[in-house]
Amino acid sequence: MTGHAVAMELTLLEAAHLSDLVGQFEDVVTSHDGSDPAVRRLVPDAYADDAEAAAEFRRLTEDDLLARRAADAGIVRASLRHDGQDLDIDQLDRAAAEDILVVDLTPDAAGAWLRTLAALRLVLADRLGVTDEEQRGDGDARFGVYEWIGYRLEMLVQALDA
Repeated sequence: MTGHAVAMELTLLEAAHLSDLVGQFEDVVTSHDGSDPAVRRLVPDAYADDAEAAAEFRRLTEDDLLARRAADAGIVRASLRHDGQDLDIDQLDRAAAEDILVVDLTPDAAGAWLRTLAALRLVLADRLGVTDEEQRGDGDARFGVYEWIGYRLEMLVQALDA
């Protein structure tokens, strides 16, 4: 696919935080050792009733699936650059934090964004112990991040649907 799918607007602060989160996500999927339950959630068992077949399927597909997740995350991080530079939260000028970054997404990049935000939300859900959509964090700031990613994902889906 080519062409323009959607333009997203984020503040530089939002973009810097998201870039950092996506970078952490990349680290998780590229340095997995098979024991991380959050990573296992990204590559669920193909055969619920046959543990041996599920293990074989995972052995054959896991590395490729995670490599694709890392590639998608790389596309997201690249689209979050400002003036050709990665955004660094620690170096972001307070006055510039509210400046708007417009991210123009092609259909292919929008797909990478959708897959990455959904996968990142799954990892966060696992880390936070979220078991249902109504669960709240009782003051845990990480739940705000989880909700914000869900909001951004929903806004992207709506923009692509329009």
